[in-house]
Amino acid sequence: MKGTNMKEKHTRENAEKHDKSAEKKNAPAAESAQDPAASADVSAEAPETADAAAEKESAEDKESPADRLEELEKKLAEAEKQRLLALAEMDNQRKRFSKELEALRYRVTQDTLFPFLQVMDHFSMAVKAAEAPGANADAILKGMEMIANEFDHAFTDLGVEKIDAAGKPFDPNFHEAVAEEPSDTVPAGVVIRQWSMGCKMGSRLLKPAMVVVSSGPAAHAAEEGKDSGENK
Repeated sequence: MKGTNMKEKHTRENAEKHDKSAEKKNAPAAESAQDPAASADVSAEAPETADAAAEKESAEDKESPADRLEELEKKLAEAEKQRLLALAEMDNQRKRFSKELEALRYRVTQDTLFPFLQVMDHFSMAVKAAEAPGANADAILKGMEMIANEFDHAFTDLGVEKIDAAGKPFDPNFHEAVAEEPSDTVPAGVVIRQWSMGCKMGSRLLKPAMVVVSSGPAAHAAEEGKDSGENK
């Protein structure tokens, strides 16, 4: 009985070994059997892609001229719509800029005139005081001096600077000579007196000062005039 069991056990072990050996031999065959299927799937994809491209080209070829014309008309209409919108936006910007510029001009004018409003009030009061019977000349003079000071403050607020040319060398950039006079005390080329005030804003000239320029001592000036006549 014991010998029979050992024999059956040995038989089962041989059968298992035989089965494992058979599985190992069949595995490469199974893998090789699966590979053609995968290769077939990959090779099948290429024709499908080519077919899709061919169908797309065929659909484009089948598109009628009327359809193409309709598509182009839609694109043209859209482009025209965008053009009109751009023109409308440009017009709106132009109108906004015009309004802003007008408002800026108004503010500049207002800021320029404001410092002079009080000066005008005081000047009107001085004129009425001078016209009154028994007007005091000293009081009127003092009032005019106050008005002149207010003018100076108004110019300063606007950044305007007076040009004081008297006693300074003649500068054609800021002075305009209206006459030339000999002088024993003022060197030639120097301003003797100023007829009217000049103004500048920074380095920019607003109004040149009207001045009389010295031609040097009278005797020297006469000699130069004599020499000039002889040369002629």
